[in-house]
Amino acid sequence: MITIRHRDERGVANMGWLNSNHSFSFGHYFDPGHMGFRALRVINEDRVIPGAGFPTHGHANMEIVSYVLNGALEHKDSIGTGSVIRPGEVQVMSAGRGIRHSEYNASDTEPVHFLQIWILPEANNLAPGYQQADFPAEQKRGTLKLVGSRDGRDGSTVIHQDVDLYAALLDGEESATLPLRPGRHAWVQVARGWVHLNGILLKAGDGAALSDEEAVTLDQANEAEVLVFDLA
Repeated sequence: MITIRHRDERGVANMGWLNSNHSFSFGHYFDPGHMGFRALRVINEDRVIPGAGFPTHGHANMEIVSYVLNGALEHKDSIGTGSVIRPGEVQVMSAGRGIRHSEYNASDTEPVHFLQIWILPEANNLAPGYQQADFPAEQKRGTLKLVGSRDGRDGSTVIHQDVDLYAALLDGEESATLPLRPGRHAWVQVARGWVHLNGILLKAGDGAALSDEEAVTLDQANEAEVLVFDLA
């Protein structure tokens, strides 16, 4: 079964400095019909104007993944981490028993466009942590590249949950397939371009939940960047 979450159905928050689309219930956008999917709780597509951002605030018991599409995102947190996240890089912040951080557009002239993803952890009150890794375009071209996992295999970032996160760049006749083991589910999020998922057209901003499917197959794409979550 495949259930499409169309981009135009998402929640919207426009604060002037921030334009955000929420695939799931978040903040002032309350949607009891879309509270997440399996352990996946939040997918926000955020655009922040130059020089603006989120001042220091707290999180606990959440795995927070930042995936930059354009521009640069500056991160600072209470465990001493400071970094700039750029396209191709994946940042995972394990909030654990509590962490405070800020996120700002690192540029005074260019906007930043990124996805912020929240995943429920497998246990509460873990030690807070931070990771960042670069996955160049050639590693994702025409294939599903593992960028996050519970065990950090193949150089992926560690997410404290039974989830495998893949990223792919697909165009034209390029295709990629992820077999799904019995009992597994998947969420597909199109970050840009368009692509066919198991024969169904998805456009930038669209998401899809898969249950009782044998595989995720992505093909017939046009400059697509896609994230795939393999979930328990």
